Amino acid sequence: MGKKVFQTVRIEENRAINPGVFQLILHSPEIAASAAPGQFVMLEVSAFRDPLLKRPYSIAGTDKTTGRVMIIYRVVGRGTEYLSQKQPGETLEIIGPLGHGFELAGKKPLLVGGGIGLAPLLFTAQAIFPAPVELVAGGRTKTEMFWQGLFQPFCSKVHIATDDGSLGSCGTCVDILPQIVKTGQFDSILTCGPMPMLRSVAACAAEFQIPCQVSLEQHMACGFGACLTCTCATKNGGNAQVCKHGPVFNAEEVDLG
Repeated sequence: MGKKVFQTVRIEENRAINPGVFQLILHSPEIAASAAPGQFVMLEVSAFRDPLLKRPYSIAGTDKTTGRVMIIYRVVGRGTEYLSQKQPGETLEIIGPLGHGFELAGKKPLLVGGGIGLAPLLFTAQAIFPAPVELVAGGRTKTEMFWQGLFQPFCSKVHIATDDGSLGSCGTCVDILPQIVKTGQFDSILTCGPMPMLRSVAACAAEFQIPCQVSLEQHMACGFGACLTCTCATKNGGNAQVCKHGPVFNAEEVDLG
């Protein structure tokens, strides 16, 4: 989709926006100009190459005017702990934009996401705006649904579900999805999140005969399709590399298990 670049970029912002969740703003006019929703970057996550390899992070938004690239990440291990300690003015190595993103051909898409899988959907909502777009988002508690405020400027409606019922409907986003689909006259569904959620969303889309695109979350080593670490099965019996052929696929093309 876009021409990928390898460069060292300046950190403009790196701050906690929720417990254990950070918003990272990088200055990269080249990536900001060419990135498409659903694509990702490979980021340096250690000053001492431990861990050795860069790690993939979804692009959560861009600003072509300022050259800013936004990433939202959760601190879960050594790499993200290192990343959370980086300060504005410091630099990071980056490769991107990488992968195949969402096709935005529909006139009324529905976005469905859970957890950190909401990050690429935020970029998608930004790209679609001001056309009407609705979001179905799920999380465990009200605290996890800080995403609501990030999406509201770009969405005509935001539907929330939490496991404990502390915000929105009680349950998962999959629980409320059929009723929303029935009344929304959507012509596409774009989704990212845990695999069980993707399976359920794809099944609901198939039931209502709505084209569905899924963004797969997969461990990656190179980001270029060379190492085969992120291989996934396709429904025709073959294989595909998530980093090269995805991470976004048509739901009917890949085996979601």
